[in-house]
Amino acid sequence: MKRILQVLVVFAMVVAYNNVMAQGNAKIVFEEETHNFGSFKESDGVQKTTFKFTNNGDAPLVLSNVRASCGCTTPKWTREPVAPGETGSIDVSYNPKNRPGSFNKSVTVSSNAENRTVVLRINGKVEPREKTLAEKYPRKIGSLRVKSNYLSFAKIKKGDVVTKELELVNDTDKPVNVGFRTVPKHLKAKAEPETIPANSTGKLIVTYDSEAANTFGFASHRIYLSLDGSNDYKSSVGVSATIEEDFSNLTPEQLANAPVASFNEKSFDFGEMKQGDKKEHTFSLTNNGKTDLIIRRVRSSCGCTAVAPSKKVIAAGETAPIKVTFDSRGKRGRQSKSITVITNDPKTPTSTLRISSNIVVQSAS
Repeated sequence: MKRILQVLVVFAMVVAYNNVMAQGNAKIVFEEETHNFGSFKESDGVQKTTFKFTNNGDAPLVLSNVRASCGCTTPKWTREPVAPGETGSIDVSYNPKNRPGSFNKSVTVSSNAENRTVVLRINGKVEPREKTLAEKYPRKIGSLRVKSNYLSFAKIKKGDVVTKELELVNDTDKPVNVGFRTVPKHLKAKAEPETIPANSTGKLIVTYDSEAANTFGFASHRIYLSLDGSNDYKSSVGVSATIEEDFSNLTPEQLANAPVASFNEKSFDFGEMKQGDKKEHTFSLTNNGKTDLIIRRVRSSCGCTAVAPSKKVIAAGETAPIKVTFDSRGKRGRQSKSITVITNDPKTPTSTLRISSNIVVQSAS
């Protein structure tokens, strides 16, 4: 009896093996796995190619998923099972809109084939289309177009005079006269030409006198233009600069005797505050140098933070308090504010203090 059972088990295993062999496996083979679109213009629009494949196996082939590496690439594929010896295809589209330059994207094909995952690739180079005038000069100052309505002078050493230009484009069919309503005293502004012809260009020339600005650190202002005599306050250009003291001419002896700004701490957390409450904290500034430490400027990042240094000149070895008041009115949640202190310390002319708090809004009873 035992012998008969063993024979039956072996027979069942042979039948199962033959069934598996009879079922076979699918095998996906592509004519090509990479397609190069070459160089084409962005204005040519969506590019398409077709990857053709054959099922070289002996079981039906089913594509379970075809996934692109980027939203710019869209695949479509044969959804029905592909019988042995039959063919199918995967259509791949690439959208070049706003994507100038070379590209190399992948499409991952998953199936029930013995080679379950195949990675297809598309590549090429998109030549950028010619931008429209509105794209080249997206900002408007009245009837004029500009690339930006903001001029940044970045960092300027105290005493330097720096000039920058802003291109003005008149794309209307009438000339535009450029005048000025308000120009800050440390700035000089002029238009060349004063009247910009129709469908032509001119430039705004701005000169920044850092000495006349009479400040240190970051400063921003606006120049208000008058176009064809208009008083529209929207016709303006922002101007900014960070003015730094020039220590480059100090001798080794002067550097050795220079003031040294040292704070007892550079951050303080008020903890939890009720909305509307005010709290104060005092930072201590010590001059560890050998000559007077001069506070050039103190600026807070928010109008909710008031800063009051007890004095502007701190003698060698002296300590002076800097009181900070934080007003939580209108605030909620975690708050972090900064205070910038600028001094004549040549090694560390700018120090940043920080205060923080968690503002709790009480519910109405």
